[in-house]
Amino acid sequence: MSKFYEKVAYRDVEEDIKSQKSVDKWIFRLLLVVMGFAPLIVMASIKEVQTPLITNIAALTGGLKGDLFTHYKALFVVGITIIVAIIFMAKILFMNGEIRKTKLNYAIGAFAVSIILSTIFSPNISIALHGMYNQSDGAISWLCYLSLFFIAMNIEYPKKALNYILYSLYPFVVINLFIISMNFYGHDLLQNSAVSKFVKLFLPEGADITEGSTLVGTLNQWNYMSGMFAIMTVMFLTAAVLEKNIGRAIGHLFVAVMSIAVMLMSISTSGFLTVCVMMIVVLFVAFRSEKKAQSFAIIAVFLVASAPVFHVLASKDARVWTESVGFVIKSNPYIKEEPVSAASINTDVKFDWMTKAYAAEKFELPVLPERALSAGTGRAYIWGEGFELVKNRPFLGYGLDTFMYNFPHYNIDARAGLFDENTIIDKPHSMYVGWLYGTGIIGFLCGIIILIFSLFSPLKIAFKSNHSMVWILGIAWGAYLVQALFNDSLPGTSAVMWIMAGILLATTFKKTNMN
Repeated sequence: MSKFYEKVAYRDVEEDIKSQKSVDKWIFRLLLVVMGFAPLIVMASIKEVQTPLITNIAALTGGLKGDLFTHYKALFVVGITIIVAIIFMAKILFMNGEIRKTKLNYAIGAFAVSIILSTIFSPNISIALHGMYNQSDGAISWLCYLSLFFIAMNIEYPKKALNYILYSLYPFVVINLFIISMNFYGHDLLQNSAVSKFVKLFLPEGADITEGSTLVGTLNQWNYMSGMFAIMTVMFLTAAVLEKNIGRAIGHLFVAVMSIAVMLMSISTSGFLTVCVMMIVVLFVAFRSEKKAQSFAIIAVFLVASAPVFHVLASKDARVWTESVGFVIKSNPYIKEEPVSAASINTDVKFDWMTKAYAAEKFELPVLPERALSAGTGRAYIWGEGFELVKNRPFLGYGLDTFMYNFPHYNIDARAGLFDENTIIDKPHSMYVGWLYGTGIIGFLCGIIILIFSLFSPLKIAFKSNHSMVWILGIAWGAYLVQALFNDSLPGTSAVMWIMAGILLATTFKKTNMN
């Protein structure tokens, strides 16, 4: 009789293990769908926005607002997160699944609690919950990112997981290269009837896209395109450097060149700076690789192939130089200097009395700040004002993605920071400033602890075992964190990268146990 029970118990354990492996495969497939498909969604939507302000400023008023890039991305991420969470909980509750024991779990939980509390006590609760109508990066989205990160951290992956991850992002690079190239050469795809009909598929009858809208890529704007494709550049280049199969290495190298072309056409310095910083790590990885000659040859080919791409693009638009190499070398050889005509020379002479006015009593007009842009194309001014806001609500913040409704617009000092005091600031232009403003000091520290752990734990394994998957995903994650200094978070970028970070840590934990 005792043998019978032992046999049943053994069979149950074996069945649980099989079920766990099956569930992990399905979760991994769904994560790949998010990574490969979510950034590509471009569908127009209309939403009723209730503004917390009484104003006649168009950007701050409520009513029907349109969005092209984030609403359906966010809905897709939320839907997949719910499905993945249900499957994962079934694995834990009914298949004897386990959650990895790590101190990181406490930081994730604390960050999630901080997000929830900052939303509950936000002066703009509904916006903090869902996010801005054209960014969708509020509490719901961030809880989804953390959930996907945690789940990805606690499942097992197949041996070819890295290849699946890289291949899932090939279409993202190719499609965006086509879209941005068309835009760069003056052929906006949004004006194409077939594309326009598809994008407007879910718009209500009578609604249309605003005249003058353009399709830069499948992400919102130039800065996001630049940052995301800087990540793609260094990730695929590292994959090419470490790939032993020469055919796959050439494929990854080709995608890396396409990615840097997209980054250059995005006309934003953030991506260029990210690539420059991360190239130091890529060179170190090449030095540590088994086939050093092949690795450095691939980097050399990448640089040689990128040079003519850069020349062609900068010849078409000199801003390609200005927003990349121009950060270091100010003189732009692609700008053609035109002779100044005598008619264009300002011959106006200003005397001292022109700065004064006279009435019943003599008084001087106030001296306005000189128009200028602060460091980082105005970011230094925005961050400074953001820090001032944090002083008023230091512990719980204002709620994520509510920056536009609390920033001091029409401040005369903006002349010296943003060039124009009439500029409406809708986001902090830094994920970290967004955390500090949105969740307060406590939430910010919890987020930073997660990031520190997610970098240093993989680095230890990478140095010890030189594991390819850890290096490649680690460099991609590192690039995301670098560009996040200058860019905000979005469902189309953060969902992908937090999943990747979860897979990175799962690989790290597994390798640590093996060691």
